[in-house]
Amino acid sequence: MATDLPAAAVFKTDVPAELSISAEAAARFEEMYQAAQGDPGRVPWARAGTDPLLLRWLNSQARSLVRPGCRAVVVGCGLGDDVVELGERGFDVVGFDISPCAVHWAAQRHPRHAERFVVADLLAPPTRLLKRFDLVVEIRTIQSLAPCARCAVAAAVANLLCPRGVLLAIARGRDGSRPLDEFVSQPWPLTRAELVELFEPHGLGTLNGANGIEEVVEPGRDGAPPVQRLCATFVRAE
Repeated sequence: MATDLPAAAVFKTDVPAELSISAEAAARFEEMYQAAQGDPGRVPWARAGTDPLLLRWLNSQARSLVRPGCRAVVVGCGLGDDVVELGERGFDVVGFDISPCAVHWAAQRHPRHAERFVVADLLAPPTRLLKRFDLVVEIRTIQSLAPCARCAVAAAVANLLCPRGVLLAIARGRDGSRPLDEFVSQPWPLTRAELVELFEPHGLGTLNGANGIEEVVEPGRDGAPPVQRLCATFVRAE
């Protein structure tokens, strides 16, 4: 295993409380993982396998954007399937989550990859994660936190990238005609323009602006209505 990050480590940093993910949000995620009692089907955002949009991206675009064996990180890795997929494809990958329960569960589910999973707060990361990665994979993290936290979350995600790094961002989408205040709880979906505007200040752009963000409609789970999702590849110019 190439990664030099410690196995299932809990990173502690001395930062002001307002810079970290709120205690309420962290406790909510931890509570949901614990309440699932080992059943992935009881975790609303968990999938039985690799995220399908990540899988499609790896099969169609990754080779032209990132070199084999490059350093990669999965933000909010949850139960670890996306981390494992990247690891099996030869990436030097690590995944982190704010929930110790999720990280422990991921390590139990994927014992051959256990050392790839660590506990860390995206908004208060250890310095060893900063500006380190050629590829950052962010799937449904921004939408899971209150809209007032979006700018801070986007800045933290961007700060994981090394120069000329690539960010794959996948999120629930919404039509621009629907105001955000129609949504009273998570997930808070994004428009294509909002996603672009979040990362532009950090030197990240898509290959073709908002038009370069793919919109995909997926069937709803357990009879729920179809879900619009956005899949965006951002590249740092320098």
